[in-house]
Amino acid sequence: MKAVIPVAGVGTKLRPHTHTQPKPLIPVAGKPILGHIIDNLISAGIRKQVFIIGYLKEKIKDYVESEYKGKIEMEFVVQEPRKGLAHALWVSKPNIQECEEILVILGDTIFGDDTKKIVDLDGAVLAVHQVDDPREFGIARLDKEDFVKKLTEKPSIPTSNLALVGLYKITPVSLLIEVLDEMMNGKITEDSEYSLTDALMKMIRKGTKFRTYRVENWFDCGRKQSLLMTNRILLERGNFKRENRYKNSVIIPPVFIAKGCQINNSIIGPYTAIAENAKIENSIVKNSILGAYSRLDSIILNKSVVGNDTTLKGKANSINIGDNTEIDFDE
Repeated sequence: MKAVIPVAGVGTKLRPHTHTQPKPLIPVAGKPILGHIIDNLISAGIRKQVFIIGYLKEKIKDYVESEYKGKIEMEFVVQEPRKGLAHALWVSKPNIQECEEILVILGDTIFGDDTKKIVDLDGAVLAVHQVDDPREFGIARLDKEDFVKKLTEKPSIPTSNLALVGLYKITPVSLLIEVLDEMMNGKITEDSEYSLTDALMKMIRKGTKFRTYRVENWFDCGRKQSLLMTNRILLERGNFKRENRYKNSVIIPPVFIAKGCQINNSIIGPYTAIAENAKIENSIVKNSILGAYSRLDSIILNKSVVGNDTTLKGKANSINIGDNTEIDFDE
């Protein structure tokens, strides 16, 4: 089996970070999102991996080649123009047409043990999760035998709360390619995209039976809030060593602090991940992600994402407060 990882998108919902960094390379719990995905696939026994690249493609390629050379069999496909997930799979047709089945996993979503469980299931499988607002997802309606009856992409009036969450085991690949060819030969408006949900629905109409698997470990990294929540959960589950070498500082686990960091007179944590060679002085940082070579001085951060090579400098205050006094610096 091959895994196909579409990582060609711009990642507009995580701007400004994605102006200079592809979304899959944004760090979470001490490792780029894409690193978590690749390691998860390796654990599931899938070492043949196809990366569909586009936006800032050389950075993706350089990362995979430098970190995973000899560990996986990697292939790269350029998607240009970027016309949606179905189009991404269509441009990878030469890489997958010899496969009987493929695993498609989105490049901004981290899964746990569920990946291996889906790989081990027979036939075509769609990962789903119950969500509060299905309008942002493709959704699945099931028949009486719990096979997928209908798929709808981002419905304005949802008829189900079972959302497709970015992990698809697709078979037969020959039929997938057939419906993708049909879609590419059809007309599409200039600003529209070819939806993978629509392609899968065409496969269902042609007789493919998709079962669903309700994932337990689904971590969406597509927005700042969900990225920070994923960082928090993965730090809780990780086994990161607690360092005590930082001068006059308190480290409150769980945290991840990469090599080469300097921390003085600061409080770090909980739920904070700091990339390599960051320097933090006279600051308090919690529930945050700091990029490599970032610099903080006299700053209080909470629920923040700071990019690489960023400097934040605040101002130290000295006050003399009498009885029955209240000061709120937020006002």
